[in-house]
Amino acid sequence: MSNKVRVRFAPSPTGPLHIGGIRTALYNYLFAKKHQGTFLIRIEDTDQNRFVPGAQDYIMESLNWAGIMPTEGPELGGEYGPYVQSERQALYKPYADTLVENGHAYYAFDSSEELTKMRDHSKTAGMPNWQYNSITRSSMVNSLTLSREEVQRRLDACEPHVIRMKIPRNEDVRFEDLIRGWVVVNTNNLDDKVLFKSDGMPTYHLANIVDDHMMKISHVIRGEEWLPSAPLHVLLYKAFGWDAPLFAHLPLLLRPDGNGKLSKRDGDRLGFPVFPLNWTTAEGELYSGYREAGYLPTAFINMLAFLGWNPGTPQEIFSLEELAQSFSLNRVSKSGAKFDADKAKWFQQQYLKALDNTIIGQELLSHYPTESIERLAIMAGLMKERAVFISDIVAEGEYLISAPIEYDEQTVIKKWKADSADIMREWLVILSSITSFNADNIEKSFKAYLEDQHLAFGATMPQLRLLLTGKGLGPGIFDIAAFIGKKECISRMQAGLIALT
Repeated sequence: MSNKVRVRFAPSPTGPLHIGGIRTALYNYLFAKKHQGTFLIRIEDTDQNRFVPGAQDYIMESLNWAGIMPTEGPELGGEYGPYVQSERQALYKPYADTLVENGHAYYAFDSSEELTKMRDHSKTAGMPNWQYNSITRSSMVNSLTLSREEVQRRLDACEPHVIRMKIPRNEDVRFEDLIRGWVVVNTNNLDDKVLFKSDGMPTYHLANIVDDHMMKISHVIRGEEWLPSAPLHVLLYKAFGWDAPLFAHLPLLLRPDGNGKLSKRDGDRLGFPVFPLNWTTAEGELYSGYREAGYLPTAFINMLAFLGWNPGTPQEIFSLEELAQSFSLNRVSKSGAKFDADKAKWFQQQYLKALDNTIIGQELLSHYPTESIERLAIMAGLMKERAVFISDIVAEGEYLISAPIEYDEQTVIKKWKADSADIMREWLVILSSITSFNADNIEKSFKAYLEDQHLAFGATMPQLRLLLTGKGLGPGIFDIAAFIGKKECISRMQAGLIALT
């Protein structure tokens, strides 16, 4: 195995990419960047029955949106292609045949009906978890129980068959996981997995090993769900006489209550996305995505990095470059990571606050096409401190663009007093006389008026806010007044006084 770090993300195109998959891709990306290595993507579509049209494009678009595109893969090129397993189909059969020739695998001719019958018989006998293994293989129809001549006859007749791994009896398989430490599994707990199917396609297990070897993968960083398969993979490397890559199995993403794995159907049910992008099924069912929910990709990635990893410091906000510098597998947790929807929003809020106002203004332009970028950038600066998403700026800041048509009922009840109209009329006269209409001058004038009239700022300012915005809360009222301008302030105050008196 080469000393150069080469890692891969190997999803199956069976539907939308779960955020657990994106996290796996992210950790591979960060590990490669940390060690000046290569991050590639390989599409593992050996299970043609579960193939979903559009899923591969969705995977690539998700990685691109998140900013963690590989440098090798489908449509990206690379010297170890093709990077779609169905396009590599002709490569795998010779490797399966080699295992048969070396005694590490065998042909099995059992029909699906025969296998079902055996499982049913086992259940009846009180053994519900029947396996095709080192004990039961001797009573099945395979090249270990048939004569060499009979096996050849069946092969020549093109009888349906699979190739199964011949798992040795009662041996300990040992390998060191970079996250979990040493893992030891006795082969008596393993079954003779199918390596090559009757349809001419390899299973995940064979294709995975062959491709990782041919693509010179140095580290296999994948989800915990593949940990039970790792002993078989170690045995396959040994059977081929190849050096195995180093393994690291990532912890599961758990539901917010910690009760079970976060599934594809949990998100919309629990009120948050579990996919990077929207996905619509063939039946028209929509699953929501982080992009369409308004999350910034930088916030999404920062949040995702902390689901199972921590830097060992109080720092939480990391750029992608900083994540790559700080990332290490020995700081990845062994235990499952509970998803926290509120924390995801917190990350989004921090990134929105830090986002350049002009960039937000450009996003707002689609909502307010008649406004200038400059004005919308000011609007962004006024509203983003209280917003989580750009859509919040639109929803909560509408009064910056259009005069209010209704007034917050609770604020009217609590703050609009019998003398409020008279006070605001007097202030309106003074406001109309301000020549240099900016936030500082408006504030000075307002406070001077209150001092002259012996009025409390806290009791009077909400009345002004109500007239100008229709709201009880918001950004600095003098900044708002300066933004909407003198003429609009006068118009809004006049309309509000009519509406509230």
